[in-house]
Amino acid sequence: MPSVIDTINERVKKESVFVQTLIQEMEKIIVGQKYLIERLLVGLLANGHILIEGVPGLAKTMSVRVLAQAIKTKFQRLQFTPDLLPADLIGTLIYNPKDGAFTTKKGPIFANIILADEINRAPAKVQSALLEAMQERQVTIGENTFKLDEPFLVLATQNPIEHEGTYPLPEAQVDRFMLKLKIDYPTKEEEHKIMKRMAVTDKKIMVSPVVGPEDIIKARKIVDDVYLDERIEKYIIDIVFATRAPKSYRLDELTPLIQYGASPRASIYLSVAAKAYAFLQGRGYVVPQDVKTIGMDVLRHRVIISYEAEAEDKTSEDIIKRIFEEIRVP
Repeated sequence: MPSVIDTINERVKKESVFVQTLIQEMEKIIVGQKYLIERLLVGLLANGHILIEGVPGLAKTMSVRVLAQAIKTKFQRLQFTPDLLPADLIGTLIYNPKDGAFTTKKGPIFANIILADEINRAPAKVQSALLEAMQERQVTIGENTFKLDEPFLVLATQNPIEHEGTYPLPEAQVDRFMLKLKIDYPTKEEEHKIMKRMAVTDKKIMVSPVVGPEDIIKARKIVDDVYLDERIEKYIIDIVFATRAPKSYRLDELTPLIQYGASPRASIYLSVAAKAYAFLQGRGYVVPQDVKTIGMDVLRHRVIISYEAEAEDKTSEDIIKRIFEEIRVP
């Protein structure tokens, strides 16, 4: 078995060279936010959508835009508003009075990287249309179904402090996001760099495309081959099952705090995201720390807390931290 791991390791080291080039290109504009940049790349390599939550002004939108510019691919930014219609997103049928036929006009969803800005401002019908695109990788307009080009990635942002004119995302849709990221303020040193770099009226910093869609698709195939030991697979299963049956893992105090545990999608996404994170580190195998590092982002939106947890001022993150502390690392 070691020879197989060595082979995968060599392939990963060779094929992951573009990652550093991509990060360096993004860092021409984005200061700090290493966590955000790494997770965006994990989503890209693991073929999973990402929900980014943070107060305004933390470079959420800019980071996604810069990532799209650094990849030779089609990018669309959608500003979600309460009056948005599904046709504004996926397209519609246009009637041609000359021949009495309908022609299909495709919407902005037909791109590779979609930035859904303030996604929680869109009404339910728009959320439903986006859900099909995210899950099925296809769009239905009238009687016709169109496949979306690969890579296809939805990177959505939402503002946690302003709730007027917003529609809470359905749990079914939130579960479709592989990762939910929480972005915090920069450090004092980082903010000083941001101010020096961005406090000008004419911003001429340009990002060059350094990676193509074919590179991403090729890298995804290698991510699939990253070695995941059976003991780590069981570790992932234990973590997910501990969110559903805490008593079985001597976590009795968590039972009244959890209303619903993580779905099987959590186990799938946690293993794929851990492989992608290992690839970013230039490794052809997953270590338990990869699971711990990426675990919070995969699970925080999948563990639904009870009213009792809210009364005790406990969050899903508190519960997940406790689970990671208790579950034995292989």
